[in-house]
Amino acid sequence: MGDIIAFQPKRLNSEPPLRNVFGSILKETRQKRGERLVEVAQRAAISTQYLSEIERGRKDASSEVFASVARALDMTMFDLTSQAARQLYTTQQSVSGPVCLAA
Repeated sequence: MGDIIAFQPKRLNSEPPLRNVFGSILKETRQKRGERLVEVAQRAAISTQYLSEIERGRKDASSEVFASVARALDMTMFDLTSQAARQLYTTQQSVSGPVCLAA
């Protein structure tokens, strides 16, 4: 038989950009509330096009803009970042599952 060698998995770069995670959370929240882009954009004091690009992860918005959109959806930055952390944790857990090595 062969020797048992400790396996050190490489860390996969599977985490999506934070702008994508924030954008998807904001979009999902807006849709659950039944609101249109234009309504949320007006309350956040940004253009509808810019909000659309943020939701799709196309724009690197500042923390102030993310906070403004979150407030327009009755969320805090804590709510947004907590949801993002849970989503990223779930993504990480699904990638680093058990590994079976055969001899």
